[in-house]
This record gives sequence, C-alpha cells and structure tokens, in this order.
Amino acid sequence: MQKITGKLFVTGDNIDTDQIIPAQYLNLVPTNPDELAKLGSHALAGLPDKFGRFIPEGQAKSPYAIIIGGRNFGCGSSREHAPISLGAAGGKVVVAESFARIFFRNCIATGQLYPVESEVRLCDELRTGMDAEVDLEAGTLSVPALGKSYRLRPLGAAKDVIDNGGLFEHARKSGMLK
Repeated sequence: MQKITGKLFVTGDNIDTDQIIPAQYLNLVPTNPDELAKLGSHALAGLPDKFGRFIPEGQAKSPYAIIIGGRNFGCGSSREHAPISLGAAGGKVVVAESFARIFFRNCIATGQLYPVESEVRLCDELRTGMDAEVDLEAGTLSVPALGKSYRLRPLGAAKDVIDNGGLFEHARKSGMLK
C-alpha cells in the first residue's frame, strides 16, 4: 500500500492501550473472524468524550482511515490487541509525534496498520473529519482543506513487513518460513 486516503480522527498525547481497547474486550480472540469484528467495533472506546467517537453509535466500522496522535501514542501495556482493534475497525495508519516502542513494534508484528512518525506536531492543527492522504513512499501527509503537506519519517524495512501482513506472513513470503 503506497497511498492511504480518508478522513482524519484526531487524538492527543499519551493515548494508552486501555483507551485504544479497554481491558474488558481483551477476551475477544483476534484469530476468530466474528470476535475480530467485535474487537474492532470497540477500538478507541476508552477515549475521553472530548475526542468524539471513532466508531459511530450503532456501527461496527470507523469512517476514519487515518488516526492522528500526539506524543507517546500507544503507551501502557504490551497488548497486541491495540493495533489489531484499530485495523479491524478500518484504521489504516496512525500518524503521531512519537509512539510507545511496544505499540510501534506490535503494529509491525501484526501488520494491522502503519505507525508513522510526523516531523511536526499535527494534533493541535488538524481536526477530526478532515480529508487527507498519507503517501508512504513520498513520506507526506497532505490535507487539501488546509492546502498543506507535512513531512513524515520513513518506515524503512518495517513498511515491507506491514505490507506483507506482519512478521509471520513476511517470513513466509520471503522464504524464511515454510
């Protein structure tokens, strides 16, 4: 995947894994398709009301493909359910100032969504509902309503792992596993 277009969902600093997927939903098994869908329907359910709803009332999927965070997105526990729930909900990429390392690694390991660091703080300038495009090859986030384009840090080899569906699929496709 080279370009991701869609609406923005804007959060802030220190969005932790309990806010991304509250603990009461961790009994859902992501390898079961029905339970994966339920897991996705609860993505970002723990956020404070000031951010709005990532999943609209009565819906199972999010209209937001691009999540914007501040500093330390994905902090908290090491639960891999966090990136899985965002991907299952329809999220494709999280653009943040910085990530908790375990969340960043879990995004790559599961292949569910792209964790991309921005070179500037975006969560104070952008608004939920704006249309945008992330170009992973060019390393940009473009927001037509503002007439602006922002530089993003490259994912490097991690992009190929995510493109292939995570660590195990990447290992199979590259011949490391049979």
